[in-house]
Amino acid sequence: MIQKPSARHGMVRFDTNRSFTGMGHESYSVDEPIWGHRPPDEVARVMFESGKVDKVHVYGQSISVELSSGANADGLKELLEGLYIHYKPGVEIPTEESFS
Repeated sequence: MIQKPSARHGMVRFDTNRSFTGMGHESYSVDEPIWGHRPPDEVARVMFESGKVDKVHVYGQSISVELSSGANADGLKELLEGLYIHYKPGVEIPTEESFS
């Protein structure tokens, strides 16, 4: 994942190695509920839970965020990088026996 500053102050862009929306655009605002559980919905939810983001736009594999007033982007890249890691420390890895 690559984090890039934007030409617009208070905006940060993340380029990932996976497509979240295909060719569709998805926009989210911190003051609006997120009803779905699709990948772009989860991306927006994680960004808003950080308390640093007011708006999220997801297009394909690019994620653009508008930072809250006075916030910085520290830690946002790591939140996105950990979003789809399923076997984190302390999580038991399933075995064939666990499925029988």
